[in-house]
Amino acid sequence: MSKKVADCLSKIKNGLKAKHDYVDVASNNLVENVVRILKEEGYISDYKKLTDTGNRNMLRIFLKYADEHKRKPAIMLMKMVSKPSRRVYISADEIKPVMNGLGVGIISTSQGVMTTYEAKKRNLGGEYICEVF
Repeated sequence: MSKKVADCLSKIKNGLKAKHDYVDVASNNLVENVVRILKEEGYISDYKKLTDTGNRNMLRIFLKYADEHKRKPAIMLMKMVSKPSRRVYISADEIKPVMNGLGVGIISTSQGVMTTYEAKKRNLGGEYICEVF
């Protein structure tokens, strides 16, 4: 399940390094929720579902840069915490701020995918998916 998330994050990272306007990624519900959170937190411009891809679910993610010359990407660091080979689960007590509150962590809880800040507020734990700064 998180293999598609890892693929999505690496495609975003590579697209930012290559200064692309958008990247197309394979999608499922978890990937869509992670991308939705990235949009809400201001790390990407927008995303949309592609309809002409046959039977594959695809998302087009529009990348965001800090300047108009595409020299500084909006995302400086993306790190997968939970991997297919090693799942990482944390409780609400173990949730710490990412980069002293400057970044955002994404966690999959029993009430859906949310930021670590939101999960801590609701006193929820779950699978710690990734960190973005």
